[in-house]
Amino acid sequence: MIGLLCFVLAILASPFKSKLRLEAENAMLRHQLMVLRRRVRGRVRLTNNDRWFFIQLYRWFPSVLQVLTIIRPETLVRWHRAGFRCYWRWKSRRLGGRPQIETELRVIIRRMSVENQLWGAPRIQGELLKLGFEVAQSSVAKYMVKRRRPPSQAWRTFLRNHAPDVAAMDLFVVRPLVSICFMPSLSCGSIVGTSRGSASQPTRQQSGLHVR
Repeated sequence: MIGLLCFVLAILASPFKSKLRLEAENAMLRHQLMVLRRRVRGRVRLTNNDRWFFIQLYRWFPSVLQVLTIIRPETLVRWHRAGFRCYWRWKSRRLGGRPQIETELRVIIRRMSVENQLWGAPRIQGELLKLGFEVAQSSVAKYMVKRRRPPSQAWRTFLRNHAPDVAAMDLFVVRPLVSICFMPSLSCGSIVGTSRGSASQPTRQQSGLHVR
């Protein structure tokens, strides 16, 4: 009798419910039927997808608790609260790595690197320590203004700049003399030094230097 009365009251109240609310309640009923059809040996087994579906429907339409039959409404509310706590615990977790430095300190690092182009990261770190900012040298190097360095010197440029100071040297033996020849790259002449001795151990003292 009480069930019939509740059914009649539900029919009378249905025209006053919104269409979305009715669809949510119907979805809840249909999903409960699907869960009951796949039960094993009379026991209802809920998967994580089932729990997520029930929680989302309850979150959007709390009135679905009225048509929930396979589990108690208090259980669904407990699941929702547990998921809420897990979400905010994940949201407020500590991220790994070093904490980011303040925006004001970044501006100071960039300004010091621009106004003092000869300062490197160690010098700027030392100046910041004098001002009371404790920051690692790697962090200072990270937030410094990156400048374009001049291209490295090519081999042709090196030869052009140092050709007057470059000389070729060779050691040859004309028995009983040991000769050493120096030939500057930009000179037509040469410097020849001769000394008596063996070819394997030439003496350090050279005599009879001749320019040719």
